[in-house]
Amino acid sequence: MNANTPRHDSAESEPESEWEQDVQLLSRTARDLPPGRHRFHKEHLMAQIHEQSRQPRQSPAGARRFRLPRLSIALPAAAAALSAVVAAGVVTTGGGDGDGVRESGVATGPALTTDLGTATTKGVPQLLDRISLAAAEGERPTVGPGQYVYIESMVADSFVRTVDDESTLAGHELHRRQIWRSADGVEGWLIDPAVNGRPEGETLTLPDERGNTPKAHIGSPSYDYLTELPTDPDALLAKIYEETEGQGNSPDQQAFSTIGDLLGESYPPSELYAALFETAAKIPGVVVVDDAVDAVGRRGVAVARLDETSGQREEWIFDRKSHVFLGQRVVQVKQLKGEEALMKPGTVTFTGAVMKRAVVDGLKQVPSRAG
Repeated sequence: MNANTPRHDSAESEPESEWEQDVQLLSRTARDLPPGRHRFHKEHLMAQIHEQSRQPRQSPAGARRFRLPRLSIALPAAAAALSAVVAAGVVTTGGGDGDGVRESGVATGPALTTDLGTATTKGVPQLLDRISLAAAEGERPTVGPGQYVYIESMVADSFVRTVDDESTLAGHELHRRQIWRSADGVEGWLIDPAVNGRPEGETLTLPDERGNTPKAHIGSPSYDYLTELPTDPDALLAKIYEETEGQGNSPDQQAFSTIGDLLGESYPPSELYAALFETAAKIPGVVVVDDAVDAVGRRGVAVARLDETSGQREEWIFDRKSHVFLGQRVVQVKQLKGEEALMKPGTVTFTGAVMKRAVVDGLKQVPSRAG
């Protein structure tokens, strides 16, 4: 999405302390990002930083040259900057009538809506146990050196679009998203017109400005990192709480969202994949939604949790019979105030359906062409 982001070009002459203050401020806005959208905006940020690092900068005489911050600091902070106006789905543009406008290559149209369904705590442990058993039975080949995890999804979202100071609710149309990640997380590629607007996509291979390779962590895991995580549910949950401390609107909601991100766009090894659902069962506030629909219209049952601060409910959708993971969505459940009041209950702020998940032998190779 074309969200308004802080313009660091003008910061070339600013003292470093101001940038550090911005980092602290922006990191606090991360708690407003809707569940399930952290990875989406982080990848957008990575592509932007990569593009900046390839382009020469012209500095005024006597001005200090702007230096890209270390990624270990920049990713959570600048991703928050990118998402600050997207937190409630706000996108600001300078003109146009707001109908059929293309933003980053994806047409905008009506916002997505759905029935809220019935949420209950009854049967949560039993459902997650069945899902865990189904996950343990599925085949998940290992990812070797030189191979890549390929995930293809269909995604869409809703947001508040502001044109000439007039705000309306809009949505990005359903579109295909493809991502490749090497086993060690060093190399990657993303094709998503809502992120970069380029049919060919952009690289996610991004060392920091000192040439250091970003270290994988629970919020941005590589396959190799996932193989080292504990598979005991208590130990895994403790690890998640530890690594996400201070993030999100609450420790429990952030833990739930973190597991959701792992389900949606990573490739957990078999034992870990099954353990994720047992771990989710230990998070307070988890509910079952009797009827949920993924981005491509597949109906199922959802494991969900309501973020009391944002009023949004993150849902993981599973096939009702096979218990296979279909996708996830975020639904506005509570009425907001101010401009965000446009996000009425029933608005789907994000929806994604996993269509393919495979191991391939080359970057930008799709399963149908894999040898």
